[in-house]
Formats: sequence, C-alpha cells, structure tokens
Amino acid sequence: MRQAISANRLELLSIAHAVAAEKQIDREIVIEAMEESIQKAARSRYGAEYDIRVRIDRKTGEAHLERVHEVVEEVENHFTQLTMEDAKTRYGFDGELGGFVRQELPPMEFGRIAAQTAKQVILQKVREAERARQFDEFKDRIGTIINGVVKRVEYGNVVVDVGRGEAMLRRDQLIPRENFRVNDRIRCYIKDVRSEMRGPQIFLSRTAPEFMAKLFEQEVPEIYDGIIEIKAVARDPGSRAKIGVISYDNGIDPVGACVGMRGSRVQAVVGELQGEKIDIIPWSEDAATFIVNALQPAEVAKVVLDEDAQRIEVVVPDDQLSLAIGRRGQNVRLASQLTGWDIDIMTEAEESERRQAEFQQRTDVFMEALNVDEMVAQLLVSEGFTTLEEVAYVEIDELTVIDGFDGDTAEELQARARESLEEQNQRLLEAARAAGTDEALIAFNGLSPLMIQALVAEDIKTLDDFATLADWELAGGYTETPEGKRVKDDGILEPFDVSIEEARSLIMSARVALGLVDPDALMALVEESEAEAETEEDGEAGAGEETGVEGEAGEDAPSADSVEIEAEAALEADPDADAASRA
Repeated sequence: MRQAISANRLELLSIAHAVAAEKQIDREIVIEAMEESIQKAARSRYGAEYDIRVRIDRKTGEAHLERVHEVVEEVENHFTQLTMEDAKTRYGFDGELGGFVRQELPPMEFGRIAAQTAKQVILQKVREAERARQFDEFKDRIGTIINGVVKRVEYGNVVVDVGRGEAMLRRDQLIPRENFRVNDRIRCYIKDVRSEMRGPQIFLSRTAPEFMAKLFEQEVPEIYDGIIEIKAVARDPGSRAKIGVISYDNGIDPVGACVGMRGSRVQAVVGELQGEKIDIIPWSEDAATFIVNALQPAEVAKVVLDEDAQRIEVVVPDDQLSLAIGRRGQNVRLASQLTGWDIDIMTEAEESERRQAEFQQRTDVFMEALNVDEMVAQLLVSEGFTTLEEVAYVEIDELTVIDGFDGDTAEELQARARESLEEQNQRLLEAARAAGTDEALIAFNGLSPLMIQALVAEDIKTLDDFATLADWELAGGYTETPEGKRVKDDGILEPFDVSIEEARSLIMSARVALGLVDPDALMALVEESEAEAETEEDGEAGAGEETGVEGEAGEDAPSADSVEIEAEAALEADPDADAASRA
C-alpha cells in the first residue's frame, strides 16, 4: 500500500514536470495550480467557511492539508479565528496574538466531482500561465519582423502560426491584391501586442512603413551596422514608396548601398512587397533640399517655405506638373508624407499670374490711398513696399533712393500715407464704438485700430474679454492630431504678424491693468525666471527657450510656462488651460 501511495506521489510531480515542459511554463506554477485544486476539493469536503491550506512537498510529492485559525483578541468569524484562551486550552498554543493555529487534516480521496473540479482549476491556471508567457515573449518583439505559417484565412483576415502562438494579419494590413493560402510561409511586421481576456493578441502588418525599413535593414549590412540610417519612409502599399536615407560615412553613398550591385538589394525588398516601386532619396537637414529630392523624378524651379505652418510652395515648369503630382496625386502625396510638410505645387505660369495679381492689388491700394498715378504706385511696389504703414514710417532715405523720387516727393508721399492712415483709423474706431466696444480696450496700448476691428468681429469688446483670451487665440498655432497631422488654429491677430510671445505679453499687460495680476509679484517672477534661464543656458546650451514678455514696467517677462502659472494663481481660474498644447 505504501509503495502505491509513493508511486502516486511521484507521479504527481512527473505530471507537473511534463505539463510545464509541454506548455513551456514554470514547473512551480503547475504545482501551485495543483495545490489550489486540492484546496478547493478539501473545502468542499470540510466546509468552505474554513481556511484550509495545502502544500505539496517539492521532493516527495506528498500533499499536506491543514486547517488554520488566526489567534485574535475578539472573534468575529469562529470558522477562521480563535481567542488566545481557546488556542491555549484546545491546541496548546504558546504564541502571541496574530499568530496561527495549524491543525493537520488527514489525506483525502478525490471523488468524481472533486477530481473534475481539480482538473478544471489546473487547466485554467496552466492556460493563464501560458498566456502570460506568450505575452511576455512577444511584447518585447514589437517593431521586429517575424516569420510564420498561414494557419487559416477568415473573412480576408489571415491567422498566422508564429511558433508559440497565433497572430492576426488583418485584411487592411495586407498589401492590395495579395492572397495567401493555408501553409504558405509569410513574413510580417509585429505592429502591436495586447493582453486581453482571451489571451495575448498579436497584430501583424505588411503595409506599415516600418516593415519596409526593417526589410532594408536585413538586406543592407550598412543599415544594420548604423553606418546608414533610414530617416523617413512613406508608402502607398503595393504601388510605390519613398525612403529617405543618410550616410554617416563620407565614403559610402547611401542610395547606392541601398540599391546594391545591379539592384540586388532593393530588388529583394521589392520582391517581398509584391513589386512595389521604391524611390531611394538622399536625406538632407535642409527642408527645401529634401523636399526637392523627394519630388523626384520631377524637376523643381523654385520653392517657398513657411516654417511655422510646415508648408512649402513648389514651382515647377509647365511640362513637369503632371510628373510632380504623379498618378492620382501619388508622387506629391508620398513626398509630403516622407518630409512631413504640406506641399502645394504650381506651374511657373500660375505663379506668374498670381504675382501679377498681387502686384496689381498693391498698386491699386497705393493709387487710391496716396492719390498718385499708376507709375508711382508701381515703383513703390517694385521696391518692396506692401502697406501704407511702410510708406508712412520708413526712413526717408529708403524712398529717395527710388529713381525719380527726390526729398520733396518722399516727404509728400509720407504725409499723404499718414493722412490716409489717420482717416482709416478714425473710421475704424468710430465703427468699433458704434458696435459697443469699451473705451478701455480702444485705448489699450499695443492694439491698432485694425486689430480692434478684428477683435470686435469676434465679439471681444471689453478689456476683460481680452484678458481671458489664450495666447494661441490671438497669435494662432498648430495642434497635432492623434494621427500625427498638424491642424491649423487661426489667431484673431494672426494677419497682423503677432507672435505667440507678443500675444502673451498683451494678455498679461491687460491682466495687470485690470488688477488681476499683481505687477510686483509678476516682476519678481520675471527676475527669478531670468536668473533660472541664465543658469540653464550656462549649464546646458539650448536646453530651454526663453520667452520675452513686456509688462507694464517695460521689462522682460518670464517664460511662457511661469507666466501662465502666475496668471492662474492670480485669477483662481484657468482661461489658458490648453494654450500650452496649442502654442
């Protein structure tokens, strides 16, 4: 009888070892699952209210059952607790309060129901451990390429056997016109791994730009070694792609290295991507150069950049327009994705027409405002004058250098410009007053009549309304969507070239004027911020950006963040809550 019991005990350990090896999980987890299953069966026999614990000897396989009572001062649950007096008299306990009295229970035989319950507990625990092991294994492989075998295809989605689990290649992550059958070998990019109730979910992709980058890394040793770096990738899966590369070794051509001898390297990637055409482009820190390269094979005549808007205007010869845009806009779209800039393409003829229209518009403005003939107005525009303010307040020497303009002519033009501006300003201020604008806002230093007109159009008619604005509401800015796309927020005073720092200065000055911010506290904060900025510049060049804001005292104000914090404390509100995210 003892030999049979010993054999059963050893068999328990053998089963635990076999299950752990098969599922590739820790043997200790399997034994703990067995302990829990025996414990569950024991509670069903002796009473679920009792605290029954089980321990399996890791060497002999013997299961020890015991009922445990905690020694307490006052019993609340007589099934699991004992007073010190009962513990001493009934069990000879000689410990302290908070200790445990352990009563050994005899071994028990499993009935059919108990055995089934134990089996379910063990299976559940093993399954949970297996899922945790799979998740731990694959979560660190996100961003890598994996080889697998197609297990089945469900509604266009491909289920891939990746060795120790299954992965999902969704239909939208497949290259167009790509078909797989069961048992086909497949290479994919691990895009995401999520831990869910049904187990770890592994999501694959063959359309991700990173997949192409990893394929080049496998084919080009220089990329793997870090001599060449892939800076950007843009793809139209299955059709065309652009990839920007840079070499950190002057002796190695990044484009030639990626192409390989007779195109062997790039053809290996093209073959994996079902014939996708790949343009390999040298990356440049200069945005204009990189964008011109990205638009290849089209030739570019001229570019005009707007760095704040991350927008570029590209002028191409008339016969290059279709090539620059590409079929269904593919070429310019991929170039835009690759560079991160919005690209507007126009022909030289279109640009010439636009420039002529702008020239004529400015000429008409000067003719009407200055009461001069067309030739004089055209001379002003040709010399770069765009507004009446420039003519009225520029140094007189800049007017006299124009052919045919002497000192008297220049003075007369400036006088007419100032008179025209004065009349315009009076009309604007009268209109603002008629609309109910507060005099405090009209007289506020730093706002021109044109600016006040723009504010009134947005129903901002008092200094209090102005003081509660956010800096980005005045100067405009860009926010980035979760998809990484930059969205423009138009500022009320943006047409007047008001910067974010100037907008912040105006708002803080308005708050000081209204008594919402203590000027002394603000100046103290200014000095403290300036000292911190100087320290940061000395310790770490370029680590922070100092933002100057002019207050009532005329000194530079602190950085944007510190100014906002001071304003919030004074106002006990947060009118600029999302200014930082938009500026």
